[in-house]
Amino acid sequence: MAKKKFYVVWEGKKKGIYTSWNTCKKQIEGFVGAKYKSFVLKENAEKAFKGNYTDYIGKKDKEITISKEELLRIGTPIQNTISVDGACNNKGVAEYQGVYTDTKTKLFKQGPFNGGSNNLMEFLALVHGLAYCKQHKLDVSIYSDSRTAISWVKRKAIKTTIKRTATNKKVFTLVDRAILWLKNNTYPNKILKWETKAWGEIPADFGRK
Repeated sequence: MAKKKFYVVWEGKKKGIYTSWNTCKKQIEGFVGAKYKSFVLKENAEKAFKGNYTDYIGKKDKEITISKEELLRIGTPIQNTISVDGACNNKGVAEYQGVYTDTKTKLFKQGPFNGGSNNLMEFLALVHGLAYCKQHKLDVSIYSDSRTAISWVKRKAIKTTIKRTATNKKVFTLVDRAILWLKNNTYPNKILKWETKAWGEIPADFGRK
């Protein structure tokens, strides 16, 4: 008898957790940019659905389940910080924002833009957060749940498959400005990885999962 699986659909006709492949398939067939994954354990599927697709794709259940020892190692998030996040739907409409981690008070929000991507928005959100801190003389750390964006900021360069077009000209104008800012400025702020699988969704999340 086949082992029961749980199917998470992050992006599809209808997002959710499904217990049959046929039902899941109906949500993703013909949907451009569909994001989905199967899980053996229900608790892992529920955890993944609340998190980011990129944190779970390619991982086995045993790599997702967090032990008590790992939770102790990861610890809890620092509250006196800023959290940033980006979002993009399957049509390329994108935006980003930053909030105080403890209160979720919104500090900035940009968009919607056409022709963007999650990674580009996450990158812009991080640089905007750094620039915001410098402008307001804030020596606090900044959380991002995107390893890609964090690496781009550290390298002061991006690596994207998104092509420059007339539609996304505004997005890439902001990206070029962000890269220039990184090359011309220093900052004391630490960039920290938000541990989604341990802490849940980042406070700056747009809540569309």
